[in-house]
Amino acid sequence: MLRASTIPLSAFRVCNKMKKRAHYIVLIIVTISALAGAWAVLRERPPRVENPMSVRRPARIRPDYSGTVIPPNIAPLNFVIREQGRRFLVKIHSEAGEAIEIVSRSPKITIPLRRWRSLLGANRGKKLLSDVYVETKSGGWHRYETIVNTIAGDPIDGYIAYRLIKPIFTEWYRTGVYQRDLSAYKESVLLDGMSLDGACVNCHSFANNSPERMFISTRSSKFGSAAILAGDGKTEKIGTKFGYTAWHPSGRLAAYSINKVRQFFHMAGAEVRDVIDLDAALAYYIVEARNIKMIARASDKQRLETYPASSPDGRYLYYCSAPILWADRNAMPPKRYADVRYDLMRISYDIDADKWGEPETVLSAKETALSILMPRISPDGRFLLFCMCRYGCFPIYQPSSDLYMMDLATRKYWKLAINSEFSESWHSWSSNGRWIAFSSKRLEGTFTRCYISFVDKTGKAHKPFILPQKDPAFYDSFLRTVSLPELITGPVPVTAKALARTARSGSMIKVDAITGATPAGDLEPWKAAGRFR
Repeated sequence: MLRASTIPLSAFRVCNKMKKRAHYIVLIIVTISALAGAWAVLRERPPRVENPMSVRRPARIRPDYSGTVIPPNIAPLNFVIREQGRRFLVKIHSEAGEAIEIVSRSPKITIPLRRWRSLLGANRGKKLLSDVYVETKSGGWHRYETIVNTIAGDPIDGYIAYRLIKPIFTEWYRTGVYQRDLSAYKESVLLDGMSLDGACVNCHSFANNSPERMFISTRSSKFGSAAILAGDGKTEKIGTKFGYTAWHPSGRLAAYSINKVRQFFHMAGAEVRDVIDLDAALAYYIVEARNIKMIARASDKQRLETYPASSPDGRYLYYCSAPILWADRNAMPPKRYADVRYDLMRISYDIDADKWGEPETVLSAKETALSILMPRISPDGRFLLFCMCRYGCFPIYQPSSDLYMMDLATRKYWKLAINSEFSESWHSWSSNGRWIAFSSKRLEGTFTRCYISFVDKTGKAHKPFILPQKDPAFYDSFLRTVSLPELITGPVPVTAKALARTARSGSMIKVDAITGATPAGDLEPWKAAGRFR
């Protein structure tokens, strides 16, 4: 028999390793067993529902995915059943394909992705029906009226890009631009301000809904103010910040606004924040020439010009314009800030001659008694989507802001039925003109969320639905606002690292100082010096 003192130290090490491995194996087995048990509960067989009591209304669900038109390529519309019960059964079906049955002891209903895609793909243009059953504490079942949605025949663009920012003014610099796969739930960053030492990242724009060519503006005390151009497989840093940007459909140039922005606050109200342009003008960047020019006739020193939008044929640039009602362009807030109302204008453009025409009024603020903002034209050139509010240039802070549609052939316009009592703004069209995405505060009045609405051939916008999430309770705890949703046909091919590397670079395209870039040390847009930020 060997004495303990004669056992090699390596033998003890081997024994310890074997014990640890055995411990890990037991832990893995226990974990697998627990997961298997949980999966069995989640995947339990549909119960036999006999003689359910009919409830003469649809079940209350959150988000409200009912009575709307949805794209055939949208991610599953997961929801929470807001009815008391101990078990929940949902049957989702249509005319063709296999129905989806979900049984859950939780009111959270998560729809299988593959089966959802198959069901929607087989039933384009048809009704999508959802039958909701709830088992009460006494063991009986309630059957609610069927939730009815319509599956559109027209798909939505595959991706959407948006800006995320905290809703409080002291956290404005923690911003980022992200992209999201609309057929699933994957979100990825395009450019995060924290990768630029806390810089402000905003004003992203795309040419013809294509992810292949875009601008993102940055404003940083460390890396300067710049516009990052991504296109043709490369990225470039332009030595000035672009404001609201509109690509010419050719992709050869982009018009943008130059704004002297100030933020101020009211003593009380549903929204105490406010924003004003003390001065503004329009310019454009010629991509091949790497040159910037002012649009002289849309840069009147006595007016404020902003929100450019190109027509699909490239022959006109639409924009918003208001008279400057104050002599002192540094006073905050100016005495007549609430009297500022913008007209809807357009100016012709000949790209071959690089020549601008004379401005003309499309819709006057005197006619509407409201401020007209953010024109966006449908890809077929037929409709113009815009918003109007009581005054000013920043509808996201105006609860009165609503969406309107104009038939450009007749110049007739109407208020869309999809508006709420809260602010609606920051809208964009899909590439086929059948869908719009916009920001709204309708969910709880504080945070802007992204909503999607189907627009039929007559220009009617149907009941919007909130951007779906994998966790149906996602919006209950999501504390960032979503703005500038831009529908794009696919993922941006440039990586976030490449964009951040370009934004941090000291190498940039030098441009004429007439653009009035924000001074390098000035981060806050409402503290910018000079005529423009």
